[in-house]
Amino acid sequence: MKKMVSRFALAALTLTLASTASAKTLVFCSEGSPENFNPQIYTSGTSVDASAVPVFNRLVDFKVGTTELTPSLAESWDISPDGKVYTFHLRQGVKFHSNKNFKPTRDFNADDVIFSFMRQKDENNPYHKISGGAYTNFESLEFGSLISAIDKVDDHTVRFTLSHAEAPFLADLAWYFASIHSAEYADAMMKAGTPERVDMEPIGTGPFQLAQYQKDSRILYKAFPEYWQGKAKLDRIVFSITPDASVRYAKLEKNECQVMPFPNPADLKRMEQNKDIALMQKAGLNTGFLAFNTQKPPLDNVKVRQALAMAINKPAIIEAVFQGTGTVAKNLLPPGVWSADKDLKDYDYDPGQAKALLKAAGLPEGTTIDLWAMPVQRPYNPNARRMAEMIQADWGKVGIKANIVSFEWGEYLKRVKNGEHQAALMGWTTATGDPDNFFGPLFSCTSANGGSNSSKWCYQPFEQLITEARAEQDQNKRTALYLQAQKIMHEQMPAVMIAHSTIFEPVRKEVSGYEIDPFGKHIFYQVDLK
Repeated sequence: MKKMVSRFALAALTLTLASTASAKTLVFCSEGSPENFNPQIYTSGTSVDASAVPVFNRLVDFKVGTTELTPSLAESWDISPDGKVYTFHLRQGVKFHSNKNFKPTRDFNADDVIFSFMRQKDENNPYHKISGGAYTNFESLEFGSLISAIDKVDDHTVRFTLSHAEAPFLADLAWYFASIHSAEYADAMMKAGTPERVDMEPIGTGPFQLAQYQKDSRILYKAFPEYWQGKAKLDRIVFSITPDASVRYAKLEKNECQVMPFPNPADLKRMEQNKDIALMQKAGLNTGFLAFNTQKPPLDNVKVRQALAMAINKPAIIEAVFQGTGTVAKNLLPPGVWSADKDLKDYDYDPGQAKALLKAAGLPEGTTIDLWAMPVQRPYNPNARRMAEMIQADWGKVGIKANIVSFEWGEYLKRVKNGEHQAALMGWTTATGDPDNFFGPLFSCTSANGGSNSSKWCYQPFEQLITEARAEQDQNKRTALYLQAQKIMHEQMPAVMIAHSTIFEPVRKEVSGYEIDPFGKHIFYQVDLK
């Protein structure tokens, strides 16, 4: 009998191994661990890649590799002539994932859309405060006051009523925080007394479902067989969490992973020469900058901010840190975003003038400023530590002592959000391609209060311009307002714009259908392995 059981067990094991071996698995060497799996709550690209992209869909999305809007969970929509009422006609027959704690009993419908937005909007929603309940992107866009009502017309029709016309509204709905969650799953987990599961064990309608997560090690996703656009060509994706770029490339060379983000600029030549690897590239819609906490002295003084900006040798940073993969930024908006001010004259690198300004501002020589450097590579900053060291040397020349500080990435973001820093290296990749997606989240008064405004800068003349531009439907008029806003930012210098970078992604030749995403996401639904 014993022999019989072991033979059966062996046969089952062999079968399992065979099916695993034949499963098409793509390994992505990702750069870090996600903060959790709910893109409403966390804004870092690392968390977005692990949640919004594989697991969820939105009402509208972008065509892969482009900034072109396309229908997703909404098949179509109507906009009222005054631009204040959006009626979405929802796709029917869309299935949700399941997991060991939940099996859906119905398809996606209007209730899921309402839950996904009301969790963020309504402070009395039972989920509003779960997992810390900070909805940074929703709040930075002022969606709470913009959306005056969300109504269920019927199971497959949802109506959003806005308090005023908002030009970027549709594009904003393609942003990750607008991912659609299962209201039924949320109810079930609330009843079970485990509401946090919704954010750690996500259920979406996306092409892949989360199967397993080992923090700082790996994430396993399985293709969702009932995905509404058809099952993905890949059976599984593994995120192999590999913070070091050199280690990521070593794994790519050995075919231990097939796609990697954020290569070291110094390795690009070697990658180009490797016949097994295609080095893909695209101009990134991103900006790397040094944010001054304008609420903390001495950085609350505009003359000090201007002086510190003049003291930074940006061309030298571009050469040493980006090694040909970036261009000097003078502006928050990258050149590829409409309304970017091409004629704006940047401050010259001028240590002499910087010194004189600091003296005029009454700042004693030898003043210390904490300079924070992120611990991970980002599309807009391949080596923050090196950049911080160069800024430290530049500031030293004008009598300012920079003390370099760093934390683990999640901790870094949390502390910057809380305003604990003096000056911090930060950056942004647009989620929509609309200029408002730079100005609003990064420098509005609303986002200065616990949002993505790492300068904690609230300046009414600027605020009025971006608010007016957001409500304006005419693109030429919006452009004129944004040009004025850029001039004000340049004078007030809440942050030193340092670089716009080109995105490079080495991909093994066995991979087909992969596209670099201009918004910095890593999308695998359309990908196949030869």
